[in-house]
Amino acid sequence: MKNLTYPFSGIVGQETMKKALILNVINPLLGGVLIRGEKGTAKSTTVRALAELLPSRSQVEGCSFACDPREPALMCQDCFDKVNQDQSLVECFGAMKVIDLPVSATEDRVVGTLDIEHAIKAGEKKFEPGILAQANRNILYVDEVNLLDDHIVDVLLDSAAMGVNTIEREGVSYCHPARFILVGTMNPEEGDLRPQLLDRFGMVVDVVGESDPEMRMRVIKNRLEYEKDKESFTESFKEAQESLKQKIQKAKKLLKQVHYSDDMLEIAVNISIELGVDGHRADISMIKTAMTIAAFRGALDVTAQDMMEAAELVLPHRMRRTPFEDGTFDLSRVQEIVNMVGSKQYGLL
Repeated sequence: MKNLTYPFSGIVGQETMKKALILNVINPLLGGVLIRGEKGTAKSTTVRALAELLPSRSQVEGCSFACDPREPALMCQDCFDKVNQDQSLVECFGAMKVIDLPVSATEDRVVGTLDIEHAIKAGEKKFEPGILAQANRNILYVDEVNLLDDHIVDVLLDSAAMGVNTIEREGVSYCHPARFILVGTMNPEEGDLRPQLLDRFGMVVDVVGESDPEMRMRVIKNRLEYEKDKESFTESFKEAQESLKQKIQKAKKLLKQVHYSDDMLEIAVNISIELGVDGHRADISMIKTAMTIAAFRGALDVTAQDMMEAAELVLPHRMRRTPFEDGTFDLSRVQEIVNMVGSKQYGLL
């Protein structure tokens, strides 16, 4: 049966959310994105629509972790051993996927299980892959991430940061690659994540329903047309979808060539200091995100505007807040800092 997922290009508005998802597809090292918003704001629809934009990739046939045959350093132990023994790996191509992690998932279901009895009797490790194994080189989607047990969230974020999942049971350990794009969605009305966990997400985007009457009418019209004739509606966005796919592919290739100047580093540092951001994760995320934004627009150099866009994505959830603050991010303060560095660069200060 033909896949007729709602097309990404057919989603009206929510440009910041769509941009954050696209940037993480271009550069999986950005740390994922948490999408916060009220119900009915197309959070889940947008994430699932993203799957249609994901590129196919080379992988080892029969491997539970879909290892890249050209990247021995990122392979599972079985594939790595075959390479060391000069055994050939059968290459095939498969599409990247969105792997769902249910709120009710147990730790064993997430990280996988080790058969201790088999290890003792046979002297070899027997591993039953979990969700993190399926997620390697894919998108791991966690709806209502704020309702997950904090320990499970810690495991997810650790694996996302390290790119490795380690299971230890009764003195027996097993490691496998777990490099994935983490996408979480949540409704703040149902509770928030701890600040320590929020900080681990590369980006956080807040979404609200469209307030412009014309935009809301377009949302309704598109949805009704999709439900009436999915094939015709999807076909109408075929050209836009293909154009966006090509732009993403071009950006992925261009990313390694993107440069940033010391002035851009100074902007990142000054923004974090002036806004009272703890730690260095925000500075690093800002530069990496700005480089990805530059690649997406087809440029080789990071600009102050790229830094502005990056700051809006990586800073709001990392800023210190007092109990009575509404948490609104002041972009005008960021603009002042950018202008100050620019004035200094041209000898105006």
